Amino acid sequence: MRKIVTFLWFNDQAKEAGKKAGDVSTIDFELNGQNFTALNGGPMYTFSEAISIAVNCKTQEEIDKLWEALSNGGEIMSCGWLKDKYGLTWQIMPESLDIMMRDPDTAKADRVSAAMLSMEGKLNISELEKAYKGE
Repeated sequence: MRKIVTFLWFNDQAKEAGKKAGDVSTIDFELNGQNFTALNGGPMYTFSEAISIAVNCKTQEEIDKLWEALSNGGEIMSCGWLKDKYGLTWQIMPESLDIMMRDPDTAKADRVSAAMLSMEGKLNISELEKAYKGE
């Protein structure tokens, strides 16, 4: 079976987004084991929040590093969402968020959800964990 590859339609920035040299109409690249193809397709289509790339991070340091890199020249949204300088939407979140949100104790999950929804910009793991513990 073939691997699934995500195609990203750019106006004319595929080379810059894919970080490879030379003039291209398409460029293949990999992010953390996930295959992507960037396509210079022209201005007919643009990215929207209907599709996003979610990145689960182990530490706050990893969240901070990715947030800084991806939000540079882009748009900060809420609840760990941002648009990069190309207009592509990303969700930068801790791995632990899914575990906390799926806790069978709905009071814990509700507190975490409320804490997440109140965060402007990037997520803060320690604040989410405090909400989870009821602190």
